[in-house]
Amino acid sequence: MMSSTPPPEPPAGAGDDDMESLPLAAASDYASVASTFDPLLSSASAASPRSPPSRAAGAFTLSPTSSSSFVDPPSYADATGAGAGSSSPRSASSPSSSSPRSARAAASEYALLAVSDPETEAEPAATSLVPGSAPTYVSYLVTSVRRGDPTQRRHAVRRRFRDFVTLADRLAEAFRGHFVPPRPDKNTVESQVMQKDEFVAQRRAALERYLWRLAEHPAIGPSDELRVFLQAEGKMPLPGSTDVASRMLDGAARLPRQLIAGEEAVAAPQDVVQPAKGGRDLLRIFKELKQSVVTDWGGVKPPLVEEDREFLEKKVKMQEWEQQLTSASQQAEALVKAQQDMGETMGALGLAFVRLTKLETEEAMYDSQRIRAADSRRVATAAVKTSRACRDLNAQTVKYLDTLHEHLSIMLSVHTAFSDRASALLTVQTLMSDLASLQSRIEKLEAASSKIFGGDRARIRKVEELRETIRATEDAKFCALREYDRIKENNRSELQRLDRERKEDFLMMLKGFVTSQVAYAEKIVDGWETVAEETSGYARGSDNAILGS
Repeated sequence: MMSSTPPPEPPAGAGDDDMESLPLAAASDYASVASTFDPLLSSASAASPRSPPSRAAGAFTLSPTSSSSFVDPPSYADATGAGAGSSSPRSASSPSSSSPRSARAAASEYALLAVSDPETEAEPAATSLVPGSAPTYVSYLVTSVRRGDPTQRRHAVRRRFRDFVTLADRLAEAFRGHFVPPRPDKNTVESQVMQKDEFVAQRRAALERYLWRLAEHPAIGPSDELRVFLQAEGKMPLPGSTDVASRMLDGAARLPRQLIAGEEAVAAPQDVVQPAKGGRDLLRIFKELKQSVVTDWGGVKPPLVEEDREFLEKKVKMQEWEQQLTSASQQAEALVKAQQDMGETMGALGLAFVRLTKLETEEAMYDSQRIRAADSRRVATAAVKTSRACRDLNAQTVKYLDTLHEHLSIMLSVHTAFSDRASALLTVQTLMSDLASLQSRIEKLEAASSKIFGGDRARIRKVEELRETIRATEDAKFCALREYDRIKENNRSELQRLDRERKEDFLMMLKGFVTSQVAYAEKIVDGWETVAEETSGYARGSDNAILGS
């Protein structure tokens, strides 16, 4: 183990007071701190617009409070002994290549995305009998610059959280089968428990991170939906398609006419490309529910089944992958908690030796007491610096192992995309069953009409109506099949993209995690080796005493 230069001995008076007031706070819980170290949120100012910074694979910077600590850890290449042109693993390293996440952000449609300047505003139509008690909401300034724009025009619009919800709903409808990044949750409970400023700051950071996730997506980044959200002036209107209450009311009002008068009994082609659970067509919901029950519980084979074996195998593997991610994420939280406890314990030990040093110094009458006081000060210094190293290591651990949480959140998008596929398949199955039922009714009516001389005009007219319904159902089935094929292709391309990104992200995570663990372990060991050398007289005295006896 290479030894570093021994740290200078602090002076006996004021140095003890300074050492006793050293900050020893460690990183907090992994789940709540993880998002703090996102590479897209590493800028210093929350209010200034910014572009996605790059994250070096092995660049570690200690906090300003630990400037008296050991030298900064090396890069990954230095830590593994592969650093070119470096005479020692302890030499300062230049920033290494950017992370995969930063590379994807650099290839996106936007050179800058920022959410800043939160402001509290009153609801426009809000009225209250008590002055100052009208409902309010927080709006954010969303700033964007498109990459490649020769004018580099900066768009700045005001958006509230409801607008982000509307954007997410529109993207879910327009990009079925894609792994659409999930939007931040509303977190109503946290908004009531946390301080308002702290909650707003966390939501601002989460919304900015969400926009970057959307911009990095190869299909969503250049979409009109995202462009309108980022550039359209004024307030975002809430479309009727995303208003659940209005959809359910419309569906309930149409249901009696559909059942009695047969009005719009067949879904329009433009409607079958959207899931039935939207609520606007309750009759379609009941039909698809019946089809699902017959298929799952009745043992009746549907007219069309999922036959893509490769997709079914990947679906099973994704479920297993999610289970392993959950387990790894829990273990990461346990590791961060253990490192936090270690840092707090070493900090408490250092402060205990600081107080012991004070006592020895104040009551010292002999040289041996002064020597013990100096040695106690060395131990206290090493313990406090070890506590700081554990704190900084915890920050690095959270930053790199946050990849586990990030990919675990992606699984929500994966489940939604697979659900889109299953919903589209169910729509096709239902329409095919409807066609079979209509054809059966026509055959029965024709058979009954053939028994009457000259035919039954009422039955013939009903047959013509059923044939027209069959033509409309065929058109709807064609559109539903085309939508199902489109979703299947989206699933296939997204799974391939996820495989590539997962390989890149986890390789970078493992490199950074191993580097930080090795580098900080060496820092801590070197510090205690220095203390062991400075207090080696005790060991020699003990050996001489043993030999003398």
